[in-house]
Amino acid sequence: MTQLHDLVERVDRLVLRHEELKRTSQLMEQQLQALAAERDSLKSRLAAARARIDALLARLPAEGSAGSTEARP
Repeated sequence: MTQLHDLVERVDRLVLRHEELKRTSQLMEQQLQALAAERDSLKSRLAAARARIDALLARLPAEGSAGSTEARP
């Protein structure tokens, strides 16, 4: 009878452990989704910033142009 009781206790502990792991897995999945959303947002912001920088660079005068602001002797 002791072996059966020990087995029941082990099964109960395994069930509890399974439930804990299942909850942990769900929390990790939620965190993963939040991080993926944050990553996507940051990638979008980076692309927008790069586009703004490219637009500003395109507006700069070319080197050696007549409108150069270099100091003259």
